[in-house]
Amino acid sequence: MQNLADLQRGRLKGVRHLTLSENLTSFPVEVFSLADTLEILDLSHNQLSELPDLSRLKKLKIAFFSFNLFTRVPSAFKQCENLYMLGFKANRIERFDEDILPLGISWLILTDNRLRSLPHSIGKLSRLQKFPVAGNQLMRLPQEMSQCRNLELIRLSANRLTEIPSWLLKLPKLSWLAFSGNPCSVTPDVPLKEVEYESLEMSELLGAGASGEIYKGYDKNAEAEVAVKLFKGAVTSDGFAHDEMNAYMSTGEHPHLISVHARLKGSEPLGLVLELIPSHYKNLGLAPDFETCTRDTFEVGTSFALETIYSIARAMVSASEHLHARGLMHGDLYAHNILINREDNHCYFGDFGAASFYDVSNRDVEKIEVRAFGCLLEDLLNLCPDDGSDAYRYLDKLGQQCRDEDVANRPFFAEISL
Repeated sequence: MQNLADLQRGRLKGVRHLTLSENLTSFPVEVFSLADTLEILDLSHNQLSELPDLSRLKKLKIAFFSFNLFTRVPSAFKQCENLYMLGFKANRIERFDEDILPLGISWLILTDNRLRSLPHSIGKLSRLQKFPVAGNQLMRLPQEMSQCRNLELIRLSANRLTEIPSWLLKLPKLSWLAFSGNPCSVTPDVPLKEVEYESLEMSELLGAGASGEIYKGYDKNAEAEVAVKLFKGAVTSDGFAHDEMNAYMSTGEHPHLISVHARLKGSEPLGLVLELIPSHYKNLGLAPDFETCTRDTFEVGTSFALETIYSIARAMVSASEHLHARGLMHGDLYAHNILINREDNHCYFGDFGAASFYDVSNRDVEKIEVRAFGCLLEDLLNLCPDDGSDAYRYLDKLGQQCRDEDVANRPFFAEISL
């Protein structure tokens, strides 16, 4: 565990990654003594509101200042030419001035702040790939953002947007989009059976994510084992928890979607009773990391047979077609949100935290998710030996069609033959 005292005494000289969380109220100037080596700086969970010029940190690549007291995006990074990832989640940021960021930024995190607008100069961030900005007060997006042609993931949920601009849906690489919890998003009224929290017996924790935790449980009324998802109720990187709950309740029955049995009665705790998936189902992949940015990662040594990839592809196309017919975009079509039984290759598509309802007449929305499917195919084929077969070539070509940078050339899910 690193601490300020060791930094001040010179005991951290040569480190590449520095994390300090000690209720700091001012930037520790001793950080500059690490300028020759420091690549990752994490000063999250402090009480900082200002930063000095950080141009001396020439090797800095990643910087986090989440859960602090900033009211504006600092101009301290302009000359940090190697900086590509910057995070200011859960501050009090109201201002984001023009031309204050280095142009090499590819991952910018501004979730859960108070921004009402974005600077026009954001369009100059031509390398921007990932932009979570959920939980602000944005009323519109600047037209200049249409120049962010490398943008692949954007989280716009829980803002005040009255429309999703058409140019956003035409961006050549956009694949993962979330916009629930805005005036422009559709919010259906979904009737669902309710159960008392007291009628459930909770046992082991099965998993946890940004929006909540999933427990193994027992429904005493139904006399059956279930899974219970308890939501935190806060703004996450994807949006509001209650929007995720509405999405789950709207999925309907499908062999590759987890069944929703009931919702918990009342508002505390906020939760759902779900089908319990057997423990031999495992996550298909792992979430993106600092290096891959928008692409999933996989355990070392992972490989997939072509037959397995076909099974996964068929399942995801079928489930996605089913969801989009209901005007529901998943928003997070990734391997790490797919559970698979490697014995028979059966899959479940889960985690609706980034899901958004939309008017089905605007079919460009579906084409965004089609590109995400194309990225999934590419990731899986990269872990499958190319046997030169027609089957491999077909999947490879299909993936390329789904990733076509001209949105109009991509197929709809219903047009994909597998």
